[in-house]
Amino acid sequence: MSGGIVDRIDWNKGDGLAPLIVQHAHDGRVLMLGYTDREALAATLASGQVHFHSRSRGRLWKKGETSGHVLQLVSLALDCDRDTLLCQAVPAGPTCHTGAASCFDGGGDAHPWLNRLEALIDTRRSADPQTSYVAGLFARGPKRQAQKVGEEGVETALAAVGGDRDELRAEAADLVFHLLVLLRGRDLTLADVVAELAARHPPR
Repeated sequence: MSGGIVDRIDWNKGDGLAPLIVQHAHDGRVLMLGYTDREALAATLASGQVHFHSRSRGRLWKKGETSGHVLQLVSLALDCDRDTLLCQAVPAGPTCHTGAASCFDGGGDAHPWLNRLEALIDTRRSADPQTSYVAGLFARGPKRQAQKVGEEGVETALAAVGGDRDELRAEAADLVFHLLVLLRGRDLTLADVVAELAARHPPR
């Protein structure tokens, strides 16, 4: 990503402004819609924090300049018509002025099933180890959880080598499930892993 994106935008379509859709870089939630111009986009690229052009105030505006809830830039993408930008960012707090995480009602997650599975794992954690497989894994501690991840990892690799797509899909699902259990056992979440991946690919 470089400053060249500023010159690729068709600024004439919006009288010098372009819509800027902000998406959470870790979970895919759409956080807000704002407008950018050449000045705001240049400031975003230079600082690594998302800036907008405030139409109501008629000036450059950095998101979070008052609240501290800045948006840390991860990536920018231009649409096919060259008049709208998609910005992936990491919020430092609630994005909406109401205190909500997103300005859009019901803004869900990009991985709703995995998020629900993670919540289910947390619920089962306190269940009876005699009747709950997940509770049994937690009761036996991180060594057993790690062992299961290792076992499932090997089985996934063998399925991949064997060329059976159905088997590979099933083994990969087992691997992801047991990895989530291991992460929760160490008070980590899938979002933490995604954040680590995103941190390895900072804006350039």
